[in-house]
Amino acid sequence: MPFTWVDWAIVAIVAISALISLSRGFVKEALSLVTWVIAGAVAWMFGGSLSEYLAGYIQTPSARVIAGCAIMFVATLIVGAMINYLIGELVRVTGLSGTDRFLGMAFGAARGVLLVVVAVGLLSLGPVQQDGWWKESQLVPKFLLVADWSKNLILGWSSQWLASGISVPAEIPFKEQLLPMAKTPQ
Repeated sequence: MPFTWVDWAIVAIVAISALISLSRGFVKEALSLVTWVIAGAVAWMFGGSLSEYLAGYIQTPSARVIAGCAIMFVATLIVGAMINYLIGELVRVTGLSGTDRFLGMAFGAARGVLLVVVAVGLLSLGPVQQDGWWKESQLVPKFLLVADWSKNLILGWSSQWLASGISVPAEIPFKEQLLPMAKTPQ
C-alpha cells in the first residue's frame, strides 16, 4: 500500500525537525529546551513576587500577575539565549561541531517523532478514526501504538502519584489566589 498524504506529512515533520536540529546542533537544541523549561519555572515561582512591583503601573491584580510572569519568562529566555550562544561558540571553537550537528539531527528526529505521537494521540480522541485518510495511513497505526503506550504510562505514573497523597507545599507560588481555603502546615 502506498503512502498517503498523512504519511508524507509525518515524514516531513520528522525530517524538518531533524534538519533544523542538524543546522543548530545538539548543544543549542538541548540548551534551548532546558531554557524554556527553566523560563517556565522561573515565571511560575517569581512572577507573583514581581507583580507586586507592578502595582503602580497595572491596577488589575490578575493582569499584574500575568505581566510579572511574562516579564520573568521573557527575561529568562533572553539570559538563556545569551548562555546558549556562548556555549555554542565554545563548541564551534573546540572543533566538535560535526559531532554536535549529528547528535542534533538525532535529537531533532526524536523531537519530530514526539510531536507526531502527541498529534496522533490528540487526533485519536476525535472522530477522525472513521475518516478514510486515517484508516489508509501506513504510519498512523504505528504512532497510535506509541501514543497509547505513552498515555498508559503517564496515567500509571499519575495514579501512583495521586494514590501517594497530594499535599499543598507551604511555599507554593500564588497559593492564596489559587487555593483560598488551603491552610499551610504548622
